[in-house]
Amino acid sequence: MKIIYDTMLPREWYDRLGEHTLVPDTALYESNSLTDYEDAEVLTTNFYKPVRVDLLDRLPKLKLVTQFGVGYDNIDVHACSERGILVTNTPQPVIEPTAELCMTLILDIARRTAELDRGLRKDEIQFGLLRNLGHSVYGKTLGIIGMGNIGRAVARRAIACGMKIIYHNRHEIALPVLEQSHIQAQYTSMDELLKQADFVSLNLPYTQEVHHLIGERELKLMKKNAFLINTARGAHVDEKTLAQALREHWIAGAALDVYEHEPMIEEELKSLDNVLLVPHVGTGTWEGRKAMCDAMVDNIIAYSRKDFNSMTPVN
Repeated sequence: MKIIYDTMLPREWYDRLGEHTLVPDTALYESNSLTDYEDAEVLTTNFYKPVRVDLLDRLPKLKLVTQFGVGYDNIDVHACSERGILVTNTPQPVIEPTAELCMTLILDIARRTAELDRGLRKDEIQFGLLRNLGHSVYGKTLGIIGMGNIGRAVARRAIACGMKIIYHNRHEIALPVLEQSHIQAQYTSMDELLKQADFVSLNLPYTQEVHHLIGERELKLMKKNAFLINTARGAHVDEKTLAQALREHWIAGAALDVYEHEPMIEEELKSLDNVLLVPHVGTGTWEGRKAMCDAMVDNIIAYSRKDFNSMTPVN
């Protein structure tokens, strides 16, 4: 079986696929040549590499697209389905690293650690009892939009920090599911969550239905001393409006790992001290990346053995 492998990852991480023919994707997205790829049966890809109709048309024997990550909005899943191409992702390995980063951003934006670090390095910070004050998260309310696996992992960490949890999903989660996750959380409407929460965390997958879920109306519903945290997808937030909200202090601050037009970032955000910016590193640990690649390889091996029950298909 010929497999197009993602060269953004270390080649040795694919060693378990040694019995198959691996070809690098180096020229796949840059050339119309089919020489190395036309008989490929498997394509590995990631968030930064679009898999659209034009690419699928160049891979007539493709049967499996395996995504490195949980989100797959870079893939035209409908076009794959029409061609009988299975699409898989790697949902389990992303849970804990993303939740770790989300909690890191909550603590960081509240206590202003990155901002103060920058100021100290520039000799712009003075020491003093009432200088450089942040906010405690203890006793505060965290509103989680998207109480899936990652949302629940964030909630566990927040509870350990003494936070109260409210959440909003399309559907209320059965209490036993929350209790089994050691979570005490109250379901509420989207509007009530925005009004009540001291920290609003976006942890839901992206679809067109939630494009610009957070815009002017939603930001103005939030408390003036509230913070917005986004480790999900950038297009959940109207970035231009967020920049205005931060500049005019509709809300206290924001911490972002993802961006609407990634890797481009709304220029004004870079000039504001009340926003923390990191470069899409939600799963960015060595342990997390390796586990994601292992899960991707597991999907390929299961496919080669026709063990479809062991795969994580999205279509």
